[in-house]
Amino acid sequence: MNIDKILEKKINRDKGLKIEIPDKKPVKKSGIKKIIMVALLLVVILGPIGFVGMIAMNLTYDTSSLTTDYNPKVSSRIYDVNGDKIANIFEGRHRFYASFDEIPPRMVEALLAIEDTSFFEHGGINYDAIMRAVIKDIKAMAMVEGASTLTQQLVKNTLLTREKKISRKIKELILSYKIEAELTKTEILERYFNEIYLGHSYYGVKTAADGYFHKELKDLTLKEMAILVGLPKAPSYYAPTKNYDISLGRANRVIERLYALSWIDQESYEKALQEKPVVYDDTLTENKAPYVVAEVVRRLNGEYPDLKTGGYKVYTTIDLKMQQAAREALTYGYEQAKIRLAAENEREEGRKGYIAYADQNLSKFNGAIISVDPKLGEIRAMVGGIDYTKSSFNRATLAYRQPGSAFKPFLYQVALDFGYSGATQLIDISRTYDFETDQDQDSNETRRWKPQNYENNFKGLISLREALVHSRNLATINLVTDIGINTIRSKLKQRYEIEDLPNDLSLSLGSITLTPERFAEYFTSFANGGQLSDLRLISSVEQGGETLWEHPEQVVKRVTEERQAFLMTTMLRDIVQRGTGARARVPGIELAGKTGTTNDSIDTWFVGYSPSIETVVWFGNDDNSPLWSREQGGWTAAPSFGYYYKELIKIYPQMPRKFEKPDGVIEVTVDGKNKEYFTDISKPPKTEVKAEADEELLF
Repeated sequence: MNIDKILEKKINRDKGLKIEIPDKKPVKKSGIKKIIMVALLLVVILGPIGFVGMIAMNLTYDTSSLTTDYNPKVSSRIYDVNGDKIANIFEGRHRFYASFDEIPPRMVEALLAIEDTSFFEHGGINYDAIMRAVIKDIKAMAMVEGASTLTQQLVKNTLLTREKKISRKIKELILSYKIEAELTKTEILERYFNEIYLGHSYYGVKTAADGYFHKELKDLTLKEMAILVGLPKAPSYYAPTKNYDISLGRANRVIERLYALSWIDQESYEKALQEKPVVYDDTLTENKAPYVVAEVVRRLNGEYPDLKTGGYKVYTTIDLKMQQAAREALTYGYEQAKIRLAAENEREEGRKGYIAYADQNLSKFNGAIISVDPKLGEIRAMVGGIDYTKSSFNRATLAYRQPGSAFKPFLYQVALDFGYSGATQLIDISRTYDFETDQDQDSNETRRWKPQNYENNFKGLISLREALVHSRNLATINLVTDIGINTIRSKLKQRYEIEDLPNDLSLSLGSITLTPERFAEYFTSFANGGQLSDLRLISSVEQGGETLWEHPEQVVKRVTEERQAFLMTTMLRDIVQRGTGARARVPGIELAGKTGTTNDSIDTWFVGYSPSIETVVWFGNDDNSPLWSREQGGWTAAPSFGYYYKELIKIYPQMPRKFEKPDGVIEVTVDGKNKEYFTDISKPPKTEVKAEADEELLF
C-alpha cells in the first residue's frame, strides 16, 4: 500500500491485533503516583490562566531550526575513479541526507506500521493513543506503553532536551502542534528519516543503509528496511552490529505488523521473515585510503570551507585496487628492509662500542609510493607513509628529498637530444675539481672535490648506455662537463621549470630537492613518449546533484621527440633487466626505471614505468639521518616497485606488457647479442676515443 492509499484509508487500530511491545524498563509504582500527583498539582496551581500562559509561551518558541532554517550538517563522500567510495568525511554527526523522493514508499509504510499508524490522520498528537496508554499504564502500575507520534519524536530529538519533566512533555505536545502547522506531513517525514538516530553513530536512514548494508535506499530489501525502522525504539540495543538476532526479532515484528495491516501480501511476509541480511561493522569514515583522503581535504579546504559538512561528492583519479596494491608493496619493502637491518645488527653485534641501529632510528624509517597514468596525468595510487595512525604526514606530496642518481635520466635525455646515442663513448675516469665558496674567497682557500663511482673503480671508456645502466657517477659528471653545466641547467629549466637548480656539477648527482609527486610528474616525460603531463588527484566536486568544479582538460607539454624518449626507455629498461634495478624485475611485463641513492644512503629511490603505469618509490629516515649499511635504491626501493607490478598484472591482466617502438627508431644488434637504438638525431658514432682507466684529470 502506498502513501496515497494510507491517506485515503482509515486504519482500524483495534482489530484485536496483538503486536508485542519490546521490553521496557518497568517504572516503579511510586513513579506512576508521582506523575498523577504532578498532574493534579498543575491543574490546581496553574489553573486555567497558568495553563493558557504556558501554552502561549511555548507557541512563541523558535522552531526555525527545524522549519524555515532547517539545514543539517551532512557528511561528504570521496570516490575513486570507478565510483567506489574511498571514505566518508564529516564533522560531528555522520549523516547522509535523503529527500522524501529518495525514501522507498515501503519504508514509509514500515515506519508508520510500527511507530504511528494514524500519522496522516492526527495533528501532531494522538489523543486516542494517549488515553489507551494511560489506561494500560494505570492498570499495570508501570510504564508499559508509550503514545508519542512521529511528530513528537521529531520535536523531542531536535528541539528539546531529553530531560524527563512534565514541563518538557507539555512543551513537546505544544511544539508538535506548532510543527504540524508549519510543515507538511511529507516534510515532517523527511526530517524524521534524516534526523533519527539509528545506532552505530549513524543519523538518518540513508546513512544507516550505507553503513549497515553498503546499499542505497532504493536497493534495500523489505527485511533491511524493517531493521532500520525498528531501530529508533532502542538504537543501541537493536543495532544489528551489536545484537544481530535481537535486531532481526525487532524487524520481524515490523514485518508482522505490515502483514496484519494488509500492507504486504503473504508471499512478501514469509520471504521477509526468512531473510538474514549481511550486516557490515565498519568504522564511520570507512576510510580505505587515509593519505589520499587527507590530501584531498588539504587541497579543497580553502575553496570549500564546509567540505566536511556540506554533503559534497568528491571524485578522484585514485583506483582503490591499485591503492591497495601500492600499500601492500610499500609495506613489503619496509619489512624486507627491517629483515636486512636485523641481519646487519647480528653481524655487528659484539663489536666494541656498537649500538644496535634499530634502537636509534628505526622509528624514523619510512617510505612513500605514488603511481600515475602518465598519459592522462591521473594519480592512481598514493601512500604517504607506512602507518597513517602513527604518522599522518604525507611523504608522497610534502616530503622534499634529494633524488640522487634517479635524476640522471634527465641529464642523459638532454645529451641524446644533442645528438649523443647509447653507443657514444663517455670518459669514466677520476677527476679532481678545485672550487671556492663565498667564505673561501675571504681566506684565499681552495677546496677540492673528488667524486667516486659507487663501486670505487674506473672503466676508462664506457658507452652512454652502460654508464646509465650501471649508474656511473664519474661518466655522468664528465658528460655534464662536456655539454656544459649552463647548457644543462638551461634545458632543464625550459622543459620542466625546475627552480633552484644548483649551478655546479653536484647537479650531476641529483643534488636538487623535490617531492615524490613532483618527481612522478617530471618522469611522465619518459613514460609518456616525450610529453610532460600535469598530474591531478581530484576530477570533480559535486553538491546536490550539481557539478561545482571539474578539472580542466589535461595539459601536456612536449619536451622531446617521441623517438628520442624511446631511446631513454630502452636504457631504463636495461637498468631493470640487467643493471642496478634488477630487483624491480617482474616476469611477463617490460619495466623501465632508475635507482637513486644519495650520500650516506639518506634517500633511496626507484622511479620507473610499464607501458601504461608509472610509479615512484622512496624510502629514508624522516630526520634525514643515514640508513644502515648497504641500503640503496636497488635494495630498498626496487623490491617494492617489483611487488607492486606483480600485483598489477594480477588485478589487470590485460594491461599492456611491452613497449612499442615508434617510427624513426633503428634497432641494431651489437656484438651479436646486445641491441642499440639510433634515430636521425642520435646517430651511430663515427670515431672512437681512447682513455686510460687510471688517468686522472685536474680542473
